[in-house]
Amino acid sequence: MKGAIVELVLALAAAAGSVVSWLASISMVDVPPILEGEPMTTSAVYSPPLLTLALLLATVAGVLAVLGVTRLRRAKRGRVDSAVAAPANDPV
Repeated sequence: MKGAIVELVLALAAAAGSVVSWLASISMVDVPPILEGEPMTTSAVYSPPLLTLALLLATVAGVLAVLGVTRLRRAKRGRVDSAVAAPANDPV
């Protein structure tokens, strides 16, 4: 049970890191006009290393979340199975 909670906390931390990395990867740059007399425009530029980190952290968060939920469900099932199996061992 303790390991499942640790995995879920790490999944949340990885998800938060993914969001922070994604937001940090975006920068705005001014683009000069193509024709004379046109206004300058802005464009979003993404940093490939930070995007890669964001995708990696999102993948890690997903895997840890699945493992944590699976471990929690197995722990609960184990408690239910042991509670059900205990009376069945009593002689009738």
